Amino acid sequence: MSPVAGKGARYGLALAALLGLAACDENGRLPSNSRHYVPISPQMEALMSEKGMNARSPILMRAYKKESELEVWKQDASGEYKLLKTFPMCRWSGQLGPKKTEGDRQVPEGFYAITPQQLNPNSAFYLSFNVGYPNTYDRAYGRTGSLIMVHGACSSRGCFSMTDEQIADIYALTREAFGGGQKSVQLQSFPFRFTPQNLARYRADEHMPFWKNLKEGADHFDVTKREPQVSVCGRRYMFNAQPKDGARFDAQAACPPVQQDEALVAAVNAKARGDEQQVASLVSAGTKAVKRIYQDGDQHPSFKHTIHAQVGGSEGSRLATPVPSGTSRVAAVSQPDALDHGPVDVPAEQARGLSRQALLAKASQVRLQESGVLATPAAPQAPAANARAVATAPAAPSTGVVAPPRSTATALVSSEPSRKQEPAFYQRWIGSLGNLTASVAGTGEDAPQAVTAPLPPKAPPRR
Repeated sequence: MSPVAGKGARYGLALAALLGLAACDENGRLPSNSRHYVPISPQMEALMSEKGMNARSPILMRAYKKESELEVWKQDASGEYKLLKTFPMCRWSGQLGPKKTEGDRQVPEGFYAITPQQLNPNSAFYLSFNVGYPNTYDRAYGRTGSLIMVHGACSSRGCFSMTDEQIADIYALTREAFGGGQKSVQLQSFPFRFTPQNLARYRADEHMPFWKNLKEGADHFDVTKREPQVSVCGRRYMFNAQPKDGARFDAQAACPPVQQDEALVAAVNAKARGDEQQVASLVSAGTKAVKRIYQDGDQHPSFKHTIHAQVGGSEGSRLATPVPSGTSRVAAVSQPDALDHGPVDVPAEQARGLSRQALLAKASQVRLQESGVLATPAAPQAPAANARAVATAPAAPSTGVVAPPRSTATALVSSEPSRKQEPAFYQRWIGSLGNLTASVAGTGEDAPQAVTAPLPPKAPPRR
């Protein structure tokens, strides 16, 4: 072959490779890197227009595990943030409380920074971005773990999981904010909304001191509607504070003297005092201290009894959607039976000091008692005075038959006829196939769409 012919052949191979990259793959899907440019949906464009928001203005996110919601806020011309949209969270795993170790299935809680480098358009979970766990605070406590994402697929093993349609909008909003010059997006991850009711109910939880530290940052944002400046010293978060005299914050060392806006500190303290007074009133009125226990996380009520309550729910959500066919290609990583029963609030005194397995067992016991399957402890014996009154009553005529002793055993067997039990996720799957247009009334524009058939996974899990 001549040098000219050889060079032409090489150019031909290169051109063929480029054409191959530009085309759909063998599964009819768009190449992964094209997903980075997924457009903001027309519905989101209309919502921003209605609220007078610019697609390229900065954003901020807040996640609430108990409520299973993720908020996206956008900055206006004054520098304050306004709520753009509250997305119902399709799946999260673990319990309320921070993530501590690799593999504990916990979704992190704290303040995290998302940078452009953390965007991942090649995710097997359709689209994703890394939240930045562990952060400086987490490392101060020696916490381990990695690759904690906000992603699609509606399946979670320590991540914030949305539907593919939702993550397309969230990813596009984040990308556009970076395009407008935002250096990092703050994600505030909380166990629940810091309402007086939640603070009163979970006041005895072992994580409450940590949650109160998170609430300080939440209060700074709620008072100012501006992104709080986050620092770590003395193994706790500090907000909107600057060290004095050239000192520096050290996550492990005691906090140095700081300088803060006095008016801001006064406003935040006033809010905190008001909340504490309401908590005290609720406790005085009889609000019991409880610990909330999940089998393995939860999902927003709008997804219950829909295809998104199934394994790999996002694979099937392909009816009428602007999201291209390059959707999640992974088997589910959620525990499929974890949603069979809702969370259980166990009295705090009964949960204190129990291991994870013991907590789950206690939750099952409380659930059975509440449903009436398991009897509550028997009432104490009648007073002696009543016994004397019974003794003086006329004796019943003897029949010569001795009554059997009264049983104190509690039956745990269902009164229904015995029948073969299918796995709970299988029952839900069959139920959804029997009615693919299940009602999602009341879920608004976030309601998941009906599907005609699920798609199988296309690749092993990876983020």
